[in-house]
Amino acid sequence: MQGVVGAFHEIDTTVAAIEDLKKKKLGEVTVYSPTIRHELEHAIDAPQSVVRRFTLIGGLLGVSFGYWVAIWSSTYWPLVVGGKAIASWIPYTIIGFEVMVLVGALSTVAGMFINSRIPRLSTTSGYDTRFSGGYFGIFIACDANKAGQAEELLRQHGAVEVRREA
Repeated sequence: MQGVVGAFHEIDTTVAAIEDLKKKKLGEVTVYSPTIRHELEHAIDAPQSVVRRFTLIGGLLGVSFGYWVAIWSSTYWPLVVGGKAIASWIPYTIIGFEVMVLVGALSTVAGMFINSRIPRLSTTSGYDTRFSGGYFGIFIACDANKAGQAEELLRQHGAVEVRREA
């Protein structure tokens, strides 16, 4: 992917550069950070994750399956005690809850892998090994017409290094 990469040493200058890039709308902004910083999350203003939908759907499917398998097994092998109902939802709530937690957790992990596109089969554009060891990085995916303007903006905000990616 074609664009411009800027390396920053301080988080404040990185956040200011991200906000300015968002205002100018030069291209899609990707941020690399050595640690999770909420300042960067606020500056990027990313939408809410869809992983919670995976959790909800998995939990609902899990509780439904938990109740179904408990009721099915008790009607397939009935054990009539004292004239009580063969299938009663109250004792099967424990099984439904446990299967809900299991399937909800597994679907959450699957949702995280799907949305983060793991495993990546191609290299990440704009990544530098310094971004894992103390520097913050900004990659702007833009064409050659906007690349000069993006380079100038990153330098104005105090980037340690600015380079173009082909």
